[in-house]
Amino acid sequence: MATIFTKIVNGEIPCYKVAEDDRHIAFLDINPVTPGHTLVVPKHEVSYLFDLSDDEYVALELFAKKVAKGLREAMPCKRIGVTVIGLEVPHAHIHLLPITTEADMDFHHKSQLPGEEMESICARIREAVAKELD
Repeated sequence: MATIFTKIVNGEIPCYKVAEDDRHIAFLDINPVTPGHTLVVPKHEVSYLFDLSDDEYVALELFAKKVAKGLREAMPCKRIGVTVIGLEVPHAHIHLLPITTEADMDFHHKSQLPGEEMESICARIREAVAKELD
């Protein structure tokens, strides 16, 4: 059965997409830990990050790096925190979070933002990431 991320990749479920190429997609987490919390996902469904082929893994990390650079430009923060948990959705993915302190990486404190705010954040990040992808 296709994961929720595969359904997003296939356009069956809408998302706040910030970037995409032929092999990857990046979109805002709908329950962000911090505003701008972005998920970077390979389009090819693989349950566990370390089950990706070496080529897929490197390509995903390089795509995530470009997204992180744009994210840092678009969102006020000191750094972009990176984590891989992979327990909620069985589809390899990387979390990118704009952070100012280590406490900002607390996944026990997720939020929901109004749709208008998510759209605004998405547009800022999308514009900044587009510069990195050129």
